[in-house]
This record gives sequence, structure tokens and C-alpha cells, in this order.
Amino acid sequence: MSWSPESVKRLNILAYIITAIVLLVVASMRQIKIESSIDFSFLAGFHSSLNAFTGVLLIIAYIFIRKKNIPRHRQLMSAAMISSLVFLISYVLYHITTPEVRFCKEGAIRTLYFVLLITHIILSALAFPFILFTYIRGLTNQHPAHEKMAKWVFPVWLYICISGPVCYLMLLPCRI
Repeated sequence: MSWSPESVKRLNILAYIITAIVLLVVASMRQIKIESSIDFSFLAGFHSSLNAFTGVLLIIAYIFIRKKNIPRHRQLMSAAMISSLVFLISYVLYHITTPEVRFCKEGAIRTLYFVLLITHIILSALAFPFILFTYIRGLTNQHPAHEKMAKWVFPVWLYICISGPVCYLMLLPCRI
């Protein structure tokens, strides 16, 4: 499919708007608390699993692009984007409806947890727009720009997909 420069420009503008909205929602969700008769605490495990699943999709997509199988790579990257969208919805819903769980361990494990958590949060916020722009570059057949961005966006996104579930597993004993 051929994309006009105007269509690419619109997609980029949409990516900026989505980035601003998502970052504002995520930054303010700790202040937004919605009372619900439904216990959404199960979502922590769900969105953690989605994060891990997205990581698996990224690895498989990487394998396919190394084999020059662009159609399969595109399918897997689209699936990773959809998985990430569902993750984001689950993550926000969980945090606006469920009380915060504090890390309950002491010592080196506590330090490790907070290093992972802080790097996960910062990299998630910083990488989000670049993930969108990398996807747009691939979708619109801007292959040199896509490759250039993907070389550093991929490992950061993969780290995010791994560190999130690791933090969840480390926090799990504190939920009980």
C-alpha cells in the first residue's frame, strides 16, 4: 500500500495526540479513584501477562524480520500494538479502581525492585511515543527510518515487557 505524505503527516499528528492523552491519563490516574462494586484486583495479573505476551510477540516479530518475512513481521507487530493497547486499558482501569499495593520486603530485594520499577516507569513513558512512531514508519513503508528507530526502540520495549511482569511477581507476596 502506498501512503501519501499527507496521510503520513496525519498519522504522526495522531501519534502526538495519543501520546499526550495517554501520558496525561497515566500521570493523573493515581489521583483518580473510582468506587466500584467490582473487584478489579485480578487485572494486575492480566495486564502483567499481556506485557509478557507482548514481549513474546516482539521476539517472534524480530525473528521473522531477520528472516526477511516482512508480512509476518507486520502481523506480529500489529498484534503487539493491539496487545499493548489492551494492556494500557487494563492498567489504567486497575489503577483507578484498586488500592495501591506497597512493596513489603526489605534489604537488597527492595532496592532491586525499585530500580526495576523506576526504570520500567521512566522507560515506558519515554518509549511510548517512539513505539508509535516506529510502528507508523513501518506501516507507511518508510523502511530506512523504521529500521533506524527500531534498532533502539525494540530493546527498550522488550525491557519494558520483561521488567513489568518481574515487578508484578516481586510484588505478588505483598498482595496477600
